[in-house]
Amino acid sequence: MDEQTVQALRRVPLFFSLPERVLRQLAAVAARREYAPGELVILEGEPCRSVYFVAEGEVRVVRTAPDGREQVLALLGPGGALNTVPPFLPRKVNHATVQAVTPTVLYAVPASDFLLLVDECPELARVLLEDFARRLDRLSYLVEDLSLRTVRERLARFLLKHAEGQEGESGTMALLRRWTQEEIATQIGTVREVVARTLRAFASAGLLKIEGHRIILLDREGLEKEAGQ
Repeated sequence: MDEQTVQALRRVPLFFSLPERVLRQLAAVAARREYAPGELVILEGEPCRSVYFVAEGEVRVVRTAPDGREQVLALLGPGGALNTVPPFLPRKVNHATVQAVTPTVLYAVPASDFLLLVDECPELARVLLEDFARRLDRLSYLVEDLSLRTVRERLARFLLKHAEGQEGESGTMALLRRWTQEEIATQIGTVREVVARTLRAFASAGLLKIEGHRIILLDREGLEKEAGQ
């Protein structure tokens, strides 16, 4: 067994509570894989061959509609678990596409070995069940957001969430990273044209300003009203 793999898995937050015995059983069947930004990890609809655990970096989980529109289901960092549901289903296919956002290190476990470990190690089953519960909670919120809130509300919430803690001059706030309008659209469940139109409306109302690809929030209170907060 590669001791480096054991040490790397020990640093994954999802596995903090696992006993050493279980961690070593997991490490014995896990393989380290590295991905560059933009590289595909999993393709939606393909057979599920492995489950993955994020050790370093960030990946995005996306579902694609027949017309090509994308909806981002999650952005996962260290400790995130990928593809842990399909091995338990009759049709063992990947439910979503997963793509590396940053340089990423994953540990892949073959689906068959994963199922055996879950059967043999109740401690692993417990941490995976807790992870399932957290993801179900996030997806429930996403369904609520898409069905009960307008694009205007969703965009205001997105801007506030991703600018939090970035105080600038005169109380302004800037987004944590430079998001493209296409990326924002996939995050909030709409299309780029609607995002562009709504951003222009927010700018005309004095809520924000756009400098190149940088979005600067000028009126947090006004955006909170737009977000229904």
